[in-house]
Amino acid sequence: MSEAPAILLTNDDGIDAPGIAGLRTELTALGDVTVVAPVENQSGVGRTRNHTTVVRDHPWGYSLAGTPADCVAYGLRGLDTDFDIVVSGVNNGPNAGNYVVGRSGTVGAGIEAAFLGTPALAVSAYHSTDFFLAPPEEYDFERPARIARRLVERGLEAGIYEDVDLLNVNAPVDSPSPPVMLTEPYHDYEQDVVPADPDALDGEFGSDGGELADGERVVHLHDRTWPGVVGWENPFPATDEHRDRYPVGTDRRAMVDAAVSVSPLSVDHVSPDSAALAEVVETITVE
Repeated sequence: MSEAPAILLTNDDGIDAPGIAGLRTELTALGDVTVVAPVENQSGVGRTRNHTTVVRDHPWGYSLAGTPADCVAYGLRGLDTDFDIVVSGVNNGPNAGNYVVGRSGTVGAGIEAAFLGTPALAVSAYHSTDFFLAPPEEYDFERPARIARRLVERGLEAGIYEDVDLLNVNAPVDSPSPPVMLTEPYHDYEQDVVPADPDALDGEFGSDGGELADGERVVHLHDRTWPGVVGWENPFPATDEHRDRYPVGTDRRAMVDAAVSVSPLSVDHVSPDSAALAEVVETITVE
C-alpha cells in the first residue's frame, strides 16, 4: 500500500482506557486514524449491537454510548471515510481460547468489521505472571501497541486480508523481546452451576422483580475458561505440567511461553461436510 492507510480505531475498555491511547499514538505514525470508541467499559459484550445510540464529538473522533460493534458500524457506515482497516484494542487482559474469543468485545468489533467487508486486527495485552493488568494504569501498553502497528503495516502490504478476515493478537507487556507465533484459538471451556443464597446477594431476583416465588431459585453461572488450571488469577504457573497442557501452535501455549500469539480468523460460517447428516435429511418426511 503506497498511500497512508485510513484506520478506524476502537476498543471495549472505553475511550479513556490507557490501552487505546498508546495504540492511537503508534497508528498515527502509520496512517490517518479516526477513533470511534465506547464511552464506558463494554468488556465481554461480544458482537452485541444496539438499535439506537448517542454519538458525541471527541478530540480523537467520536465516543458512542454503545458497544464496540456499534462503534464499528457507525464508523464504517456513518462516516464519510473509506477505511482500509479496523483496529481494536489494546485490551486490558488476553482474549485467548475459542470460547473467550467468541464473547470478547475487542474481538467482536473486528468481527463486525469483517462482516461489513473491512479487514480488522484485535490486539490484547497480558502479563506473563500477573495475567490481567490491574490496575491498568500501572502497566505499559506500548509493546502490544508497537506489535499491532507492525502487523497492520506489514499485513496490508503483504495482502494477507485476501485470505484472512481478522487477526486476533495477544501480546505480553513484560517480555522484552517476545517471539511472534502463528496460532489458533484453543478449545477449552467449562461451566460451573451452583446454588446461590439470595439473601447474600444484592438486588431482587424474582420473575416479577420482587421476592422469589415457589419453584424459583437463584444459581451462580461461573465460566471456567481455563478448566483444570489452579489459580484463576494466574493461569501461567511455571511448571512443565501446565506448559504441556496446551499444544504448541495454540494461543494459550504462546501465552504460557510469554510469546505474541497471532491467530487468523474467518467470519464465514462454513458448513462442514457430513454424510451422516445428508442421509438423515434425505430420510425425513413431513406428513
